[in-house]
Amino acid sequence: MIERELDLKFGGEKKRLDRFLSENLPKYSRSFIQKLIKKGMVEVDGKVIYKTGYKLDGKHDLKVSIPAPVETDLTPEDIPLNIVYEDHNLVIINKDPGIVVHPSIGHNSGTLVNAILAHDPKIRGVGGEIRPGIVHRLDKDTSGLLVMAKNDKTHHDLQQQFKERTVRKLYYALVDGHPKTPEGKVDAPIGRDPRQRQKMAVVPLKKGRNAISEFKTIEKFQKHSLLEVNIKTGRTHQIRVHMEFLGCPVVGDKVYGKKKPTLPVKRQLLHAHQLELKISGKEEVSVFQADLPEDFGKALEELRN
Repeated sequence: MIERELDLKFGGEKKRLDRFLSENLPKYSRSFIQKLIKKGMVEVDGKVIYKTGYKLDGKHDLKVSIPAPVETDLTPEDIPLNIVYEDHNLVIINKDPGIVVHPSIGHNSGTLVNAILAHDPKIRGVGGEIRPGIVHRLDKDTSGLLVMAKNDKTHHDLQQQFKERTVRKLYYALVDGHPKTPEGKVDAPIGRDPRQRQKMAVVPLKKGRNAISEFKTIEKFQKHSLLEVNIKTGRTHQIRVHMEFLGCPVVGDKVYGKKKPTLPVKRQLLHAHQLELKISGKEEVSVFQADLPEDFGKALEELRN
């Protein structure tokens, strides 16, 4: 079912189709636009185009069909939520480790989305995908702050903040070893690992996407370091990949870390402890913080002792 059809005109130098549409339809994310193209919802001069990288050159008439939001058939589940902040537009949650953010293959229930639907059923359908309210994600075993939108306008506003990199996300990472400098920046592109496609890796820029992480040492132990990491981009597994690249993998990381954990932990010790973003109706940037979960705090205490 089509919600609306948009007519656009292109005239200028060569440009990718998905890039042009992203620039001219800022309400929608680039990934959403790419899905539209692949589903045959975009026409150029009356011809359906399925290639996201299709080159526009000269003058073209474009038609974009926007499908109506599809409500999900997800089941609300009464799962406790650690809510840090909530208003009529959004909710900020301190996610426990071990919780999957949204349903996927092998995780059809028990997710944060199932929990939020029980908390506020109106979120169903926000964003028009099977991930209602989701603006960004955390890995299953990563704990900490995550924001979810309650309506489409807020969903779009938050997406724009992330796209423009005005949202500041700070993480605590307990890593093996010590970086060569107490603080620094990792500017290294991330893409699929050519040898293990289910993993990410630092790759040449033409085979990945730019990724920037800033870090500083908060506490130094004999064989470990507690780092605060500020990610400037939001690539899949970014901190975990960059820490491995530094030679200081996150403790307990079963994919990018040491084969045998150097501490008795069951997951990677990575925690999104601070989130800074603009909230509708407030002039100043709002800052939210989340305490370390029990297992992370216990690991630090053992190292201090």
